[in-house]
Amino acid sequence: MDSSVITSLSLSFRQVPPAAVPAFLDCVLSSTGVSPSALFESLIDEFPFRLEDTIKGDKKFDSDDCSHIASLVAGLCHLLKNSGTADNHNALQLFVWRVFIPLMKMVRAYDLDMLNKIVQSFFDVVNDTSALGVSLVPFLLRSVGVSMGMLQQEESDFFKWGELLLGDSLNAVNLDENYIVSLSEAFPIPLSCHLLNLILNAAFQSQQADPKMENFAAGILWDLCNMSERLLSQSVEHRSCAISFLLPAIFKAFSSQPSLKISHQGNMYMLSRNGFKKRIWECCKKLFSVGSIERRDAYSVLSLCLSSGSWTDGTESFVAEKNAVEFDLRSEQEFWDEIKKGLVVDESLVRKQSLHILKSVLSISKVSKTGSEKKPEGNSVHRAMTKKEMWAEKEAKSLGVGEWFGSVDSGLTIEQQWQAFVLLYEMLEEYGTHLVEAAWSNQIDLLIKSSFRCDGSLNSDCSNSHQCHMETPDEENEIFNWLEVLWNRGFRHDNPLVRCTVMESFLGIEWKRYKTCTQSMSQTFVLGPFIVALNDSVHHRDFGLRGNYTSRTIGSAAQYVCAYTSCLNPRNRVGFLINLASLAKKQSFGRAGFMALAHCIVSTAYVVGGYGNKEMEHLENRFSGTPLEPSIEHLSRDDMSHILDVLKFIAESSRQHFNHKYRTRVYQKVLETAASVVNPCNVPLGTLLQFVSAIPREFTDHNGSLRKTMLEWLQGCNRKTSNSYCSDGTRLLASLYEYLDGFISDHVEGFDDEDLEAWESQTKRWARVFFLIITDEEHLTDIIVFVQNRAIKFFQEKNHLERAPAKFLIFVLSMLLELQNMQVGISEFSSSEKSNSCMGSVEKTGKQIVGSATVLNEKFAVVLLSILKELISFADSSCSIFWSHTTVENGALSGSIIGKLGGPSQRRLSVPTTTAVLEAVTSVKIIGLISSYCAQVTSGGGELKLALAFFWNFTQQTIASQICNSEAEAEVYLAAFEGLAAVLNALASLCSAGTFNLFENDNTLLAMVDGEFWLQVSVPAFLHNINHLLTAGLLARSRRAVLLSWKWLCVESLLSIMHNLDARRIPGDRKSFFSNDTVTSIFHDIVESLENAGESSALPMLKSVRLALGILASGGSSLDGFLGVDTQTMWQLVKSGWILHISCKKRRVAPIAALLSSVLHSSLFNNKDMHIAEDGHGPLKWFVEKILEEGQKSPRTIRLAALHLTGLWLMYPRTIKFYIKELKLLTLYGSVAFDEDFEAELSDNNDAKTEVSLLAKNPDLELTEVFINTELYARVSVAGLFQKLADLAYMAEPACQNQDYQDALVAGKLFLLELLDAAVHDKDLAKELYKKYSAIHRRKIRAWQMICIMSRFVSNDIVGQVMESLHICLYRNNLPAVRQYLETFAINIYLTFPALVKEQLVPILQNYDTKAQQALSSYVFIAANVILHAEKIAQQTHLRELLPPIIPLLTSHHHSLRGFTQLLVHRVLFRLFPPVESTSSQTISLEKLSFENLKSYLDKNPDCSRLRSSMEGYLDAYDPITSATPAGVFVNRVEESEFECVPTCLMDNVISFLNDVREDLRASMAKDIVTIKNEGFKSEEEPNRQLIMSKSDEERLSEPSSLDFQKKITLSKHEKQDASSTSVLQNGETYKRLFEMEKEDELVSQLLRSRSMEVERLKSGRQSLILVASLLDRIPNLAGLARTCEIFKASGLAVADANIIHDKQFQLISVTAEKWVPIMEVPVNSLKLFLEKKKREGFSILGLEQTANSVSLDKYQFPKKTVLVLGREKEGIPVDIIHVLDACVEIPQLGVVRSLNVHVSGAIALWEYTRQQRIQ
Repeated sequence: MDSSVITSLSLSFRQVPPAAVPAFLDCVLSSTGVSPSALFESLIDEFPFRLEDTIKGDKKFDSDDCSHIASLVAGLCHLLKNSGTADNHNALQLFVWRVFIPLMKMVRAYDLDMLNKIVQSFFDVVNDTSALGVSLVPFLLRSVGVSMGMLQQEESDFFKWGELLLGDSLNAVNLDENYIVSLSEAFPIPLSCHLLNLILNAAFQSQQADPKMENFAAGILWDLCNMSERLLSQSVEHRSCAISFLLPAIFKAFSSQPSLKISHQGNMYMLSRNGFKKRIWECCKKLFSVGSIERRDAYSVLSLCLSSGSWTDGTESFVAEKNAVEFDLRSEQEFWDEIKKGLVVDESLVRKQSLHILKSVLSISKVSKTGSEKKPEGNSVHRAMTKKEMWAEKEAKSLGVGEWFGSVDSGLTIEQQWQAFVLLYEMLEEYGTHLVEAAWSNQIDLLIKSSFRCDGSLNSDCSNSHQCHMETPDEENEIFNWLEVLWNRGFRHDNPLVRCTVMESFLGIEWKRYKTCTQSMSQTFVLGPFIVALNDSVHHRDFGLRGNYTSRTIGSAAQYVCAYTSCLNPRNRVGFLINLASLAKKQSFGRAGFMALAHCIVSTAYVVGGYGNKEMEHLENRFSGTPLEPSIEHLSRDDMSHILDVLKFIAESSRQHFNHKYRTRVYQKVLETAASVVNPCNVPLGTLLQFVSAIPREFTDHNGSLRKTMLEWLQGCNRKTSNSYCSDGTRLLASLYEYLDGFISDHVEGFDDEDLEAWESQTKRWARVFFLIITDEEHLTDIIVFVQNRAIKFFQEKNHLERAPAKFLIFVLSMLLELQNMQVGISEFSSSEKSNSCMGSVEKTGKQIVGSATVLNEKFAVVLLSILKELISFADSSCSIFWSHTTVENGALSGSIIGKLGGPSQRRLSVPTTTAVLEAVTSVKIIGLISSYCAQVTSGGGELKLALAFFWNFTQQTIASQICNSEAEAEVYLAAFEGLAAVLNALASLCSAGTFNLFENDNTLLAMVDGEFWLQVSVPAFLHNINHLLTAGLLARSRRAVLLSWKWLCVESLLSIMHNLDARRIPGDRKSFFSNDTVTSIFHDIVESLENAGESSALPMLKSVRLALGILASGGSSLDGFLGVDTQTMWQLVKSGWILHISCKKRRVAPIAALLSSVLHSSLFNNKDMHIAEDGHGPLKWFVEKILEEGQKSPRTIRLAALHLTGLWLMYPRTIKFYIKELKLLTLYGSVAFDEDFEAELSDNNDAKTEVSLLAKNPDLELTEVFINTELYARVSVAGLFQKLADLAYMAEPACQNQDYQDALVAGKLFLLELLDAAVHDKDLAKELYKKYSAIHRRKIRAWQMICIMSRFVSNDIVGQVMESLHICLYRNNLPAVRQYLETFAINIYLTFPALVKEQLVPILQNYDTKAQQALSSYVFIAANVILHAEKIAQQTHLRELLPPIIPLLTSHHHSLRGFTQLLVHRVLFRLFPPVESTSSQTISLEKLSFENLKSYLDKNPDCSRLRSSMEGYLDAYDPITSATPAGVFVNRVEESEFECVPTCLMDNVISFLNDVREDLRASMAKDIVTIKNEGFKSEEEPNRQLIMSKSDEERLSEPSSLDFQKKITLSKHEKQDASSTSVLQNGETYKRLFEMEKEDELVSQLLRSRSMEVERLKSGRQSLILVASLLDRIPNLAGLARTCEIFKASGLAVADANIIHDKQFQLISVTAEKWVPIMEVPVNSLKLFLEKKKREGFSILGLEQTANSVSLDKYQFPKKTVLVLGREKEGIPVDIIHVLDACVEIPQLGVVRSLNVHVSGAIALWEYTRQQRIQ
C-alpha cells in the first residue's frame, strides 16, 4: 500500500477505541483487498512510538497517546491472528522486537492499565497461535541475569541466553544484533519476572491441549527454578521479584504436575516439587542468618512453600532419577527453631508470617472448627469457672476466637494442645487484652496439666493420643518448650495489664509439681526474656513504698530461679550462676529490676553452694525431700574470681541508687552470694580486696548491718567444708601478710602521683580487710612487730635510704587512716550500744575490739612514736629539695606530660625529680598524721616535740621567700606548699588535742619577730609568697588551680590555729598571737577570690570565711557588728557566695551547708542593718531571698536553708519580722522530688556530716531527724520554730519582762495574720473549685496546717480579725482534707475564748435557712468538740447553748449532714448524760426523758450503729493537747498517709459510708424491680386474673406507642369501696372515666410523637460534615464549636470525652447546642482509626492546618462528605494524623500574628463549607 495511506491509517487509530479496532481492520481489509500480513508489515514500519524518543526526552504519554497505542497494538495483534501459518512465526518475532519489547521498556511512560492491555493483547495472540517458543524467553532470562551481573551457566540452564542472537530469525525480521543487545540492557526486572510468570502459566495451560508444549514447559520451569534460587541470594528487589512473580508461578505449575521428567544435554532429570522446596529451604537458611529484612523474605518464601500442597510427594530436584531422595521440611529442627524465633520478634509482619507457617504445618486453619469434640466420660468433675472466665469464654465465642478448652480431667490431645497454643498466641496478637487477662492462667495451667503428671513426668494419656496423626516438633514434650514463646510475647506485650497477667501466671505455676517442665526450659529463655521482664516496673508497683525494697514478683522470681537451678546438673548450675550474674554487666537495669536480679543471683548461689538455710530448706521440701548435692566443687579458681568481679560490679552499680535501705539490701544479697559460693582463700587476694572495698565501710563497721555476714564469710564460719571450718580466717591472714610483704619488697626506681594513688588504694583495701579479720591480740602484735622491723630496715640501713621507703610510707599512711576510721566507728558503735541495750549478742571480734579500743590505739601510738624519729630524719633529708638553692634541672619530660596542660597528677617535672618530690611530700604527710593521731591518744613526749620542731622549721623554710626562675622550680615550690598544707593541718589538730598542750610543749608561738609574735609575721609572708607564685606566670593554668587549692587549705588551717588559740586563751587575758588586721586581710582576700573559686576550693574557702568571722566576732564585737566587716563588705560576700553557689554544677551537701553557715553567720544575723536598709533589703535579706528562690528547684538547698534559718530565727526572734514573706514561702513549699542521695551524702561524706552539724540548731531535733529528707521539712521546721517560740512566749510572766519573749509574740501574730490574709485573698488559696491532690489542694493544706499550729498566738487584740477570716473560709467550698484543719483551728479558738461561743457559734447554728451544708457540717463538728473538750466550768453552759440548735439537724434532708450530726450527738449524749436508773421513783422531766429516748434510739438503731462502728477511731480524731502541735499534725501521722501527712477525716469517712450504702440500696432496688417484673409475667398467665375487654379496647391498648408512660391512678375512697364490692365489668362508670383519661393521654402521646418526628426531621436535614475536635481540651473552645456546629447544622462533633457536655462552663457557652448537635466520643488514641473508618465510608478527610502544601480556604472546593480535623491550641495537628489527611486547608492571613483561635478558625471553615454547599 502507499505510504501516505498507511500513515493516514496509522493516525486514524487515534479515533478508534481498542474494542472497535478488529471490526475497523476487517472493513479495511475487505475494501482494499490487502493481505493481513502485508498490512501488518506496513503498520510495523510506520509504528509512531520510538524507544529512543521516550528515553531521551523523558516523555510521559497522555491519555490520547495511551489510547492510540492500545488501538495500534490491538490492531497489530488482530492482524497477527489472521496471518497465514507460514508467516506467523516471523511476524510474531517482528512484533516482539519492534513493538512489544520497546513498549515494555517504555513502561514508565504510561500507567499500569495500559501495560495490562498490551500484555493481554500479546498473550491472546500467543495462545491463539501456539507460538510460545519465540525468543522472548531467552531475552527475559538474559535481562534478569544482566540485572544480577551474572553470566549464563551453560551446564544447568535449559534455554541458552544467546539464542536470541543466533539463527536466522533476526535476519528474517531484519534486526541488528546491537539493537537486540541494547533492548536487553536495563530492562525492568519486575517486568521481566512478570512476563516469565505469564509465559510459564500459559505454557502449562497449553501443555494440556498441545502435548508438543511439554518439553517447552518443562524447560522454562527448569530455568525459572534455577533463576529463583539465584534471585533469593541477591538484593531486596531481586528477592521481591522472585517472591512476587516467580515462586507463585513455579508452585502453581507444580500443583498441576508435582513432578516431571526433563531431558537436558543428554541426561534425564526428575524435577519435583519437594526437591525444589529443599533447594529453597537451603536458601532460606542462609537468609535467616543475614538480617531482619532477609529474615522477613525467608518467611515469605516459606509461606509460599507450605501453601503449595503435599509434603512428601516427589524426589530430589535436579538429580538423576535413580538417586531420588525424599524431603520433609517438618523433620528439620532448624525449621522449628526459626519459627520460634519468628514468633517472638518485634516486627509484627514476621510474627504473623511465622504463625501462618506454624498453622499451615499443624494443619490448623481455625481453632474452633478443628477442635476435638471429645466429651468427658464417667463422673469426671470439672473445675468451676469463675465469673471472669465464663464471661471471657462467651466473649471469645462471640469474636470467633476459637473453642475454649475448659476441662482438665478429660485431658487434651496433641491436636488440642496446639490449638490451645494458637488460641493464646492469637489472643496476644489480635484480640482484646481483656480476653488475655481473663483466660491466660486457666489455659496455660490446662496445657501444663494435660502434658505432665503431678510428679513432673510426661502424661501417658497425652503421649498416646495421636488421633489426627499430625507430625509436630516433638509430640511428646515439645509443646511445653513452645510455651516459652507465649511467655516471651506476653512479657513484652504493649499493654501493661497483660504483662502483669502473664508474669503472675508464670510465677504462679506450681513448679514443684512439674520438675520435668522446669528442667526442660532453656537457659536462653530464663536469662533472656524472663530477666528482661523482671526489669519491667509494672511488675513492682509496691516497690520502694514505705521503705519496702522488694515485691511479690521479686520473691516469686527468686523461688522460680531457685527451682530451675536445682533441676540442672551440678556443672550446669555453675555455668548458669556465672551467666546470670554476668547479666549485670551486659544489660541496663532499673531499681526494681536490679533488685530482682540480685535476689535471683543469691537464690542460684544457695543451690550451687548447697546451703541448708531457710530458702534451701523450703526448696528441699518442695522437691525430692533430700538435700541437694552441692555444686561448689565444680567452681574453679577462675570461676570464683569471675563471680567476685561481677558481684563487685553489682555492688558498685548500686551506689547510683542513693537510698540507704535499697543499697543495704543489694549489698546483703551480694554478700550472701559470695558467702554461698566463693571461698575467700581460693581466689586471688587482689580480687578479694577489691570486692570487699566495693561494700561501703558504713555497712561493715562495728555498727554496720552487714558486719556479721562479712566476718562469717571471711573467717569461714558458715562454710560447708569439714577441713576448713573456722580456719579460713587464719589462712586469709597469712595471705594478707604474704601480700603485704611482697608489696613493700617490690622496689621501684621512679614513680608519680598515679602510682602513689594506686598504692594507696591497695594498702587501704588491705588495712580494711586486716582489721576486719583479726580476732586476738596476737594478730595486733604481729603487725606491730612487722612495722617496727620494716622501719628499722628502711631507715637505719643507709643503702636503702634513697628510693626504698615509698611503699612503706604509703602503707603506714593507710594504716593511720584506717585506725582513724576505726575510732569513729567504735565511738558510734559504743553510743548505739548504750542507746540500745537490747541489741542482742555482738560478734566475738566486735566485743574484743570495742573492749580494747584504748589498748589498741595506745599500742599503735607507741609503735608509731618509736619510728617517728627516723621518719623525721628521713623527711629532713627528703625535704631539702624544697628549699635548697641549687638549680632544679628541667630534665626530660615524658610525652604524656608535655602534651598536656597538667592536672593533679601531671607534675611538670622529670621522673627523678617527681619521685624525690613525692617522697618528701609523703613523708611530711605521714609525720603530720602520726603527730595528730598520737596527740589524741597520748600526752606525747619527746617524739612529739621533735615533730613540732620539724613542723616549725618546715613552715619557716617554706614561707621564706623563694625565687623561682623556671617552671621546674615553680613546680617544686608548689609541692612545698602541698606539704605545708599537711603541716598546718597537723598543727591545727595539735592545738585542739585534749591530751597535748601546745603551749607547754613548745614555745615557738611565744617567739617574737621584730616585736611581734611569730604567727602575726608569718601569715602575711605566706600570703605574699603564694600569691606571687600564682601571678609569676611560670605555672600552667591547671597547675595554678592546684596551687590555689593548697593555698585555701593552708589558709583554713591557719585560721583554725588562730581560732583554737583564741578559744584556749585564758579569760581576761588580752594577749593575742595575731591582730584583727591580719584576720581582716585574710577575710578580704577570701571574699575577693570567692567569686572565681573552683569547686575543689569552694569548701575550704567557705570554712575560712566562717572561721574568720568567728575570730573577728570573738574579739570584742558589739551587737551591731564588729571591726572589719561592714555592710559593704557583706554585700561583696553575699554576692560572691551566691555566684559561687550557682556556678557549681553539682549541689553537694557540704558546700551548701558551709555557704549557709559562713554567709548567714550567727554573729552577724542580729545586726538590723544586715536585713534592712534605707533603700531596700540588706545583704543577708537579699541572700536569703536568692537562696530560697533557687531552693524551689533544689530540694536539698531549701531543706538546709530551712534548718539553718529556723535556728537563727529562734536565736534572734526580733529578726523574724523581716522574713514574713520567706516564712510563708517555706510554709507553702512542696516538691515532689525525693532527694535520695541527700541521706547517702550525710552517711558517706564526713565533710557533709561536719558542715550540717555546724548549722544553727533546729528548734525541734525530733522533727529534723524524721523529716530532714522529705519535702515536708521546710514547713515542718517553721512549725517547730513557732511551737518553740510559743513555749518561750508563755514561759515567763509577764512576757514584757524579756525582749525575746515579746519579739516571739509579735513575730507569731504577724505571721498568723499574714497566713490568714493569704487564705482569704490569695488567688490559689481562696479558690473553691479545685481537684483533689492538685497543686492548689496541697497549698491549702500546707497553709491551714501551719495556721493550726499558730493558734497559740491568737490574743484578744487580734481574735476578731482572726475569726472574721476563719468564718469566710469555713463558708467556702473546701475538700474535707482542708476543712479538718479549719475545724481544728476554730475549736482551739473557741476553747481559748469561751465568750465567742454564744456570740458567734450559736447564731450560726440557729440559722436553719443557710444553704451551705458543708459549712454547717463543720460548725456541728466544731460545736460538738467545744462541748466535749471545754473546761468543766464552761461545759454545761456550752451544752445548753449549743446542743438545742444541733438537735433539729438530725432530721436534715442532706444525708451527709444528717449522718454526721447523728454521730456527734450520740457522742455528746453518752459522754455528758448519765444513764437514768429504771428503779428510780422520781418523775423524770420531759426534757430528760426525750434526750434519754433519743440516746437510746441513736445507740440501738441498726443503721446508726452500723455508721458508728465504721467510724471507729475517727470520732476522737481531735485532741486538744496535740492536734494543733507539730507532733499532732506531722509526726504522729507520718505513717498514715503519703499525701501531705493528711489522715482520712471523719467527714470523708461519713460521705464514703453513705455513698456505699446508697449504691447497695440501688443494687437492691434493681433486683427487686426484676423480681416484680418476673412476678408480673407469671400473674398474666393465670386464667382467673385475665381482664375481658372489647375488641376495640384490645386493639387500642395493643397498639405500639413510641413513648412508654407509667400512669398512676389514685381512686377516691368511695371508688375504692365500689371496686372492692363489685366486679370490673359491673363498675361501668369508673371505667368510663378511665377511658376518657386514656383519650386525653392518647392526645398527649400523639403530641409527643409529632414532636419526636419533628426532632428526627431536623436531625435528618443536617449537612454531611463532621467536625473533629478530639485534640482540643479547653472547655470554652469546645463549647463554642458545639454552638457553631448546631448553627451550621453539622452532622456531628467529635470530642475526646463526651462527659464534657455535663460541665457547667460548657453548658453556659453552648446554650443547649449539645442537645441538638450529635456529640460523638473519639479519644485521641482512637482518632487515627476513626479517620480511616470515615475514609472507607466515602468521606474526604481534611485538616485545618498550615503546611507546605496547604490550600487556601477560599480556593478549595469542599466535597459534600467531609471530615474536618482541628489541631491542638498550640501544637496543631500531629504529624501522624497529617499523613492520614487527604488535604490541608488554611485560612489566608494578612496580619503579623500568624494564628487564630481554634474556635474562630473552625467557625470560619464551617461557614465556607456551608457557603459552597448552598451555592450547589
